[in-house]
Amino acid sequence: MPKNTLTIAAAATAAAALAVTALTALPAAADAPNVRKDRLVWSGCGDQSDPRQQCATVTVPLDYGDPHGEQITLAVSRIPAAKPGLRHGVLLTIPGGPGGSGLGIPGKAAGRLPQSVLDRFDLIGFDPRGVGRSTPVSCGLEHSDLSMVKLRPWPAADGSIDDNLETERRIAEACARNGGPVLRSISTVNEARDIDSIRRALNERRLSAWGTSYGTYAGAVYATMFPQQTDRIVLDSNDDPDPSRVGRGWLAAFGQGVEDRFPDFAKWAASPDNPDRVADTAEEVRPLFLSLAADLDRSPLPWPGADPAELNGNVLRETMMQSMYADSQFPALARLMLAALGRRPLPTPVTPPEQAVQNTIAVSVGTLCNDVQWPTDPAGYVKDVAADRAARPLTAGMPVNVMPCAFWRSASAEPPVKVTGRGPANVLLAQNLRDPATPYTGALKLRAAFGQRARMVTVDSGGHDVYVANGNACGDAAVTDFLVTGRRPAEDVFCPAE
Repeated sequence: MPKNTLTIAAAATAAAALAVTALTALPAAADAPNVRKDRLVWSGCGDQSDPRQQCATVTVPLDYGDPHGEQITLAVSRIPAAKPGLRHGVLLTIPGGPGGSGLGIPGKAAGRLPQSVLDRFDLIGFDPRGVGRSTPVSCGLEHSDLSMVKLRPWPAADGSIDDNLETERRIAEACARNGGPVLRSISTVNEARDIDSIRRALNERRLSAWGTSYGTYAGAVYATMFPQQTDRIVLDSNDDPDPSRVGRGWLAAFGQGVEDRFPDFAKWAASPDNPDRVADTAEEVRPLFLSLAADLDRSPLPWPGADPAELNGNVLRETMMQSMYADSQFPALARLMLAALGRRPLPTPVTPPEQAVQNTIAVSVGTLCNDVQWPTDPAGYVKDVAADRAARPLTAGMPVNVMPCAFWRSASAEPPVKVTGRGPANVLLAQNLRDPATPYTGALKLRAAFGQRARMVTVDSGGHDVYVANGNACGDAAVTDFLVTGRRPAEDVFCPAE
């Protein structure tokens, strides 16, 4: 596990990294026009909402070890820089997940990013291999395995993981049977290679990137594998890069992240002017939630149209986890708690399209399981779940439970990339203090792994996503200044709550 200090190897290269800081901190060519003709054929994106957004495809090897063998296609999108005379280059947006689509991100980001960024960068999006329009994959899972309380390994009410073991084995077998060679090729290392293939297709010498959530790990791996092709790298809501755990560590981090974040919900849920108020004081909210979850474990409420068709304890817990991502999602949890108390009707269920769920799950599981070997002994998971349920009852042991990776047949022969400080000093991390999915503790480890190559902007806020997402002017200004000028803060920055 990375320590919060420089490793010996990083320390040995710190002087070299500092030597290039002066070069990478300067605006490229004083923001002179940087218009390069790429090799892509751009056209409309069809169902993409922003009319400025254009789409193209990039052909990449299925196996980079056989570059002239079978090829697959990646879907790429762009919104050109608003002022060609100020154009600095491209800003590639790296989606989260793993398994998230990024094709529509430029159109969404264009509505939030400051004009100074839009003037200088072509915004680039892409669907990672296997996702959406990029040679999509599916494991062909049974419909009954697509509910989130199955896909996240929530233990039974008594803490048993017997059903989880059966479900995860079944999912792994379905992926082995139906996923095909594309699913077997999915990994963060190959995503980094795909990103560099996109860079070459765009005919850019260097690439700026904005990665969020899992995209921070993919971006960190890219910056480690291709350091001299990087320009201005922003990593937002950061994953722990521990190469011995990778995705297993990210899942486990939910336990700490939810504990960090829940007090924000408790304060909101007890506010006197809140129409969805659930308790008189913030101190009452946590025991109320735990009590409701336990009651629903024993006596679920029928919920016609939902999947599963009942409100049980794990459905409440899963809703709680999802609601921690943003303050705007707090009402969903509060209203479900009020429904469990008999003070509100159950909300109308929302069911996403099954094809999209199948695709997202296949890529997510493929990435988590191909990146690194997971433990295979069920007894270890039983022990970990029991300890985690006692230490962090909000998440009831789910974050350390078994996943399909324990039964996976095709983990990559390539070891995970170890992020280091070797390369230009051109990385800026942005992190909320109380992030439920990518906790601050993990961000500190990515910051330490990069050493002098990085700076970090920490925002005293809760929720997932930082830049132009939380309304914190201090944090937004630090990231914008870096993107526009190339100058990082001289030291790490702390932004108070606003």
